[in-house]
Amino acid sequence: MKIEVVPYDPEWAEAFQAESKRIRAALGTNAVAIHHIGSTAIPGIHAKPVIDLLVEAQNVEATDGSRPAMASLGYESMGEFGIPGRRYFRKDDANGIRTHQVHVFEIGSPQVARHLAFRDFMIAHPNDALRYSDLKRRLAKEHPFDPEAYMDGKDPFIQEIDRRAAIWKKQRSLRRK
Repeated sequence: MKIEVVPYDPEWAEAFQAESKRIRAALGTNAVAIHHIGSTAIPGIHAKPVIDLLVEAQNVEATDGSRPAMASLGYESMGEFGIPGRRYFRKDDANGIRTHQVHVFEIGSPQVARHLAFRDFMIAHPNDALRYSDLKRRLAKEHPFDPEAYMDGKDPFIQEIDRRAAIWKKQRSLRRK
């Protein structure tokens, strides 16, 4: 399947809102918060048109009991899918094209803080966001049918931003005290 990176679409925020309501209903009271993450959550940048939702759960293992409810929404349960302490669900449209991904972590997981810091940093630093946008466009052009090469190409940039975002977030919290 070809990697498609498209211009920012303001409807992605609305798609997140609508899907988060369905996810909350499926996960019940175990879902404490649902966040829009990933590139579709960063206004103005190019992205693969896949809505990423991050769920903070009271108990990540309890999410396993919600598999039937998630399946009724069209989600395939993938378990941890390479990240310990996560539950990952993915949804494709009728043509087999990915439309949504749900990442469930327990409250307090470092993964929650990392994803939110990355998103917030990119929103607050539009020049870095545009660098990321340009990188993704270039990688999609260079590796249109190689998702691993696409992901590997983004990895050094993501690690750099993760490092800077953690420092930025810590500095912001110190200023608020």
